[in-house]
Amino acid sequence: MAQIKFGTDGWRGVMADDFTYENVRTVTHAIARYVVRAEKPGAELLVGFDTRFGSEKFAAVAADTLSAAGIPVSLASHACPTPALSLLVRMRGAAGGIQITASHNPFRWNGMKFKASYGSSASPAIVAQIEAELAKVILDGVPALPPRNDLIGSLDVRTPYLERLAGLVDWERLRAAKFHFLIDPMHGAGRGLLRDLFRRQGIECEEIRGTRDPLFGGVNPEPIEPHVEALRQALRDSKYDAGFAFDGDADRIGAMDSDGTFITPHQIFSILLWHLAGTRKVTGDVAKTFSTTKMIDKIAERFGRKVWETPIGFKYICDRMLESDILLGGEESGGIGTKLYLPERDATVNALLLAEVMAWHGKRLGELVAMLHREFGEHHYGRVDLEVTEGQKRKALGYFGNGKLAKILDWPVTARENLDGLKMYLGDIGWVMLRASGTENMLRIYSETTRSETTRRVLDRVVALVRDPD
Repeated sequence: MAQIKFGTDGWRGVMADDFTYENVRTVTHAIARYVVRAEKPGAELLVGFDTRFGSEKFAAVAADTLSAAGIPVSLASHACPTPALSLLVRMRGAAGGIQITASHNPFRWNGMKFKASYGSSASPAIVAQIEAELAKVILDGVPALPPRNDLIGSLDVRTPYLERLAGLVDWERLRAAKFHFLIDPMHGAGRGLLRDLFRRQGIECEEIRGTRDPLFGGVNPEPIEPHVEALRQALRDSKYDAGFAFDGDADRIGAMDSDGTFITPHQIFSILLWHLAGTRKVTGDVAKTFSTTKMIDKIAERFGRKVWETPIGFKYICDRMLESDILLGGEESGGIGTKLYLPERDATVNALLLAEVMAWHGKRLGELVAMLHREFGEHHYGRVDLEVTEGQKRKALGYFGNGKLAKILDWPVTARENLDGLKMYLGDIGWVMLRASGTENMLRIYSETTRSETTRRVLDRVVALVRDPD
């Protein structure tokens, strides 16, 4: 079990170290055992993969393992986004889907995500069942049964995915606005999809970093700074009106204004909520993870929507979307889902909706952010990922969590929350939060205040206190 540990969204490991054919067989057989016991008898499982090194081979190993267990399998014919696989799971009434991907992790990594029959992240309850089966498989081993090729078929993911997305936005408004978009799939599984969808509808666009490159051009395929510098340079050297970036498996979005200003995931979430609840007047409440901007709360209050706050991880957002009428659910890392589509995050869907907001209001992304700041107050967010030892992690959490810390810099600690990590409110200027990673020697520190320089000062001070709390 030490080598195979599920995080907030599946299992990931370093290739040839702990992400091996043997371990892929082990995890896949555990999923097969879960499916046989808990899902519809005889239903198929879908298997997809991203553009990482060897992903298609790992996917074939997973398909072989499932077929050996007597489960029908449809294996993607080409690399595809994780949310596209999720859509096909739901459309075909499949028992679930396995996606070979390490999402935004560095190129040395790969992983497996399991998508449940409802077309999104496996719930905590499903993950617990898979982990219980995994413990048994690790103990007993995978049965030495041959694959059954008669149970493995090919799956076209791209065509039905693009057909479904074409019905989400107002194309007439988009064409009339005459905006020109730049798309950056970061050499990942989203390459070519939004570009082709835009071009079919007569929307001007270009794509950069659209080739398959298992090294991802030397950066992590994560649509945040500094990994999106190529997008910034291309925007500054052109007449594009906005840029959209996708992570390695195209479920998380990043965006940039035409001048190269990065639009944070919190701002994207806020823009979409303001538009869907206010402009389009789509019904439903809001779900957000514990580390997400408080601007969401203010926008939701303006339009009479309830805010559900969840632990960190889209699986908790998905749970809430399945249980309640949720218009929009999102997380700090750029994963956003809407009831207009699936209870699943999808970068391409969110890029389409952002383009629609721009067209509807005739504003660029930076202008939309400035408008929200004027209406709801300024919100400036920052995050630091700090590598620490286990001892440092425990000491820091004890120091900040004992309730004795009365102030940070000039601001009093006026309240604390501990839904998932420790959040401290600093008077009326904002908050700071600490959360230990469950899978890495990492302490994540988040802050949001009314000024960007204040956010930076708070983060710097908390980092200093983590390193030397005495």
